[in-house]
Amino acid sequence: MDTTTRTRIKICGLTREQDVDDAVRAGADAIGFVMYEKSPRYVSVARAAELARRLPPFVVPVGLFVNARPELIAEAAAAMPTLLLQFHGDETPAECLAAARPFLRAARVSEGFDLLDFAARNAGALAILLDAHIDGYGGGGKVFDWSLIPQGVSRPLVLSGGLHAENVIEGILRVRPWAVDVSSGVEQSKGVKDAAAMRRFCEQVREADARIAANPS
Repeated sequence: MDTTTRTRIKICGLTREQDVDDAVRAGADAIGFVMYEKSPRYVSVARAAELARRLPPFVVPVGLFVNARPELIAEAAAAMPTLLLQFHGDETPAECLAAARPFLRAARVSEGFDLLDFAARNAGALAILLDAHIDGYGGGGKVFDWSLIPQGVSRPLVLSGGLHAENVIEGILRVRPWAVDVSSGVEQSKGVKDAAAMRRFCEQVREADARIAANPS
């Protein structure tokens, strides 16, 4: 398969060793740790670092932060040298850049949201993660209207928000994102993943990629 069509997979909100191992075996490219204390999937920096040590080379740990103190981000980066940051709050572009680490910037998509402008203002982000607009912060496990995503966004896109094995093929075929991000869609309960669901999700992503490779237009 042409590697340019391979959609990357991030599984987020992991809290247990077994789930980390199962996610890696399923084919995840990145594992997300939520370091936002109000989240039911919260893990401390020390716990995230402990789990991240289980990751093999080329599987990236991602730290999700919401309006976090710079000291917390620095602590996490020091504990996990390969950590990719994900900003999911009201951080300004300057605040994201101040961390001096590669980062994703989450956008909460809704009617009237100017994604083109948001991506342009966050040009320092490796990618823009698209999620549904909810009250509060963090992912809400809800699908948003994919037709609101305009053409010509200046940064790579990570599709998130209510994805699971039954809808991820449609999402990839419609949006053609660089990556997909799943959390609640592969869970038994909040913070407890389901190995079979993670495996099925990754299989469906690969099926979407195969369809694109067969018919790239």
